[in-house]
Amino acid sequence: MTVVLAGVGADTTNLGALAPLYDDGRFEYVPIPEKTPETDETETLGSWDLRATDGTAADLTTRIAPQPIGDADRTVAGDALESWPLHRDPNFAALTYGEHRTSGYVDRLRALEPGDVVGFYTGLRRPDGDRAHRYLIGYFTVDRVDVVDPAQSRADREAILAAHPDNAHAKRARDGELYLEKPVVLIDGREPGGLFDRHPIRLSDYYTKPGNERSQYYLREEVATDWAVRAGGENMMYKPAYRCALSGDAFRRRVGPTDDRTVEHARLTADEAAAETTD
Repeated sequence: MTVVLAGVGADTTNLGALAPLYDDGRFEYVPIPEKTPETDETETLGSWDLRATDGTAADLTTRIAPQPIGDADRTVAGDALESWPLHRDPNFAALTYGEHRTSGYVDRLRALEPGDVVGFYTGLRRPDGDRAHRYLIGYFTVDRVDVVDPAQSRADREAILAAHPDNAHAKRARDGELYLEKPVVLIDGREPGGLFDRHPIRLSDYYTKPGNERSQYYLREEVATDWAVRAGGENMMYKPAYRCALSGDAFRRRVGPTDDRTVEHARLTADEAAAETTD
């Protein structure tokens, strides 16, 4: 049994801002802006309601450049900003997630089996200006894993995409053609799972390592130990995919419920860690 932790959500590279974490433990999950307007997704920056305050995701920024990094030739602002679609990935309502990143993501996610877990973390910032950190904001139990590959026949690609109609990658595919010429892992989930209602779990620390000149974000040692992290490294600057040698049941006990969360659920525990992990 395996748990993979995936870095998701809008941040300064794609939205120009991080979603807020409030003093009462509530927080906002904002998907990244879609890179293309050619999608069947109906949620936009202007329709995505914030959970804890009045307003929408569009209120968090003034402009976006929704092209891949290094090819930001389009700037969207004003009224066009509100109508720009979101890349709703993960979709916590439908419990589906897709991924094409090759930096450990595709390999680790495609190896998941039914009953395993995908946990999702994102960057959050407190409105009073405290340092931002990476936080676990939810998870779901794996039900089905498929891989759609540009090398497959069009019929095969279309069949796989049709089996995941709520997935953001399926919504922006056109006639079986993926947005990028990369393999995409498509994961449908089942309960238990969902977006936390409040009190996310902080996964990062920020400090300067001996011999380094600059501080960086690193995976907290308590997380690496208690959740039996076996792959992904310790540097959290670029949202690595972490593989944890932890059963789904053990992970769920660690993180607590998705609803009716208390501040205690945001605190790490090491209860029976050695007995519940495997190499």
